[in-house]
Amino acid sequence: MIKRKFMGAVAVLAMGLGLGLVAPAYADLLSDIQAKGKIVVATEMHYAPFDMLVDGQYQGIGRDLFDQIAKELGVKPKYLDLPWSSVLPGLEAGKFDMVNAPVTMTAERFKRYNFTLPMGNATVALAKRAGDNSIMKPADIAGKAVGSQKGSAQLAQLIAFSKTLAKPADVREYVNIDDALADLAAGRIKAVANSLPLMGYAAVKRPNVFALVMPPFGDPKYFGWVARKGDNSASLIKAINAALIKMQKDGRLAAIYTKWIGAVPDLPTTMPAVK
Repeated sequence: MIKRKFMGAVAVLAMGLGLGLVAPAYADLLSDIQAKGKIVVATEMHYAPFDMLVDGQYQGIGRDLFDQIAKELGVKPKYLDLPWSSVLPGLEAGKFDMVNAPVTMTAERFKRYNFTLPMGNATVALAKRAGDNSIMKPADIAGKAVGSQKGSAQLAQLIAFSKTLAKPADVREYVNIDDALADLAAGRIKAVANSLPLMGYAAVKRPNVFALVMPPFGDPKYFGWVARKGDNSASLIKAINAALIKMQKDGRLAAIYTKWIGAVPDLPTTMPAVK
């Protein structure tokens, strides 16, 4: 009888393994990361001032913020540079632990990913060529060529805004914002739409080339970081949220933003409602 019970237990275990029912050694992502002493995150390093390559070195708001997050978690960060079109699919495929690109919070994305608290302001604004008086407010892009990043929430807001104008804008999609700004500088398009920090940074860094169009347009939006959906990432998100709040209180977050754009965003410490 004992032998039969033992053999039955072995059969059940084997069946569980075959069906993927047995939990992995680390069912909790944070525990797994801390056991390895390393967190692997991905972004696209062509999204100034958050993520950029300067003389081959990764720099920006995102790098500085996540360096501090990793320090709070007690691990070393490893940063991957991928095309934006590969970042979220790569996360879903489990190729890295989470995304440290600034991901715009939307209701649709909340269904697919676990978001941290906001780490940046994502409200959409326009950059134009310096001295271009034909665009003084967002509605002035009616009928003009305007670029934004392919697959971004900012592109979606630009398209929606364009439909409200007397004459829709000629919306053009770019793989990254650097390419869109290059076309703007060359006069091939009249404006670029993206988050307020990015467009403000472009105008601050190259005031003889770009100017910011105010006010922003569209609904107020925020950036967050994302992990895969599921309970196993809940403790990681909770730990990162605690670190972000701590950094707001002790001034580290303000210092990082001041360093890069000369202003500090007003970021909520509870999860905002999203559309």
